[in-house]
Amino acid sequence: MRWLRSLADTLFAWGPPGVFLLALVDSAGIPLPEGADALLLLVAASHPSVAYLSAALATLGSAIGQMFLYYVGRKGGEAYLERHTQTGGGRRFRLWFNRYGLLTVFVPTLVPAPLPLKIFVLCAGALGVSPFHLLLVTLAGRIPRFFGGAWLGRQLGEHSLAWLHQHAWELLGVAAGLFLFLWLLVRLRERWARQP
Repeated sequence: MRWLRSLADTLFAWGPPGVFLLALVDSAGIPLPEGADALLLLVAASHPSVAYLSAALATLGSAIGQMFLYYVGRKGGEAYLERHTQTGGGRRFRLWFNRYGLLTVFVPTLVPAPLPLKIFVLCAGALGVSPFHLLLVTLAGRIPRFFGGAWLGRQLGEHSLAWLHQHAWELLGVAAGLFLFLWLLVRLRERWARQP
């Protein structure tokens, strides 16, 4: 575990480039829960003058990493999905993604809470979702998330992480509410499309 602490200290010392690198690695498929968000908050709190630069680089790193994961799914994901989504829960998951598509990517991209994202990005690649649309959804979620984190770090300083942990359930509630709202919009659109 000392090496992990040493890595975190090194990335923090790098400032905005460290945030970029961590966001890229996390979004490319190496799970680092809260890694990029926490580092962004720490950098923004310690160096407010580079908070928004850090947010921009986190957004860029995350977009690049997610596109890498998307293309991994595009190359080998269809065979994996065919093997594991033909029956039971896997089949329901695939039907869910086919129906709601990038909505399943948007909500966890926006909310800094432990929501599954990587599997949906892989599915987007495997099922042939447009890479441009995935990139737009990624940016639509990451820009407010990371710039909001930079703002929070500038405002609350060293108390930013504690504030996020204290309000984790509220953030999950917002995510659930947002998902429900967007889900209802999709259902209404489907209903209007069926009407003559």
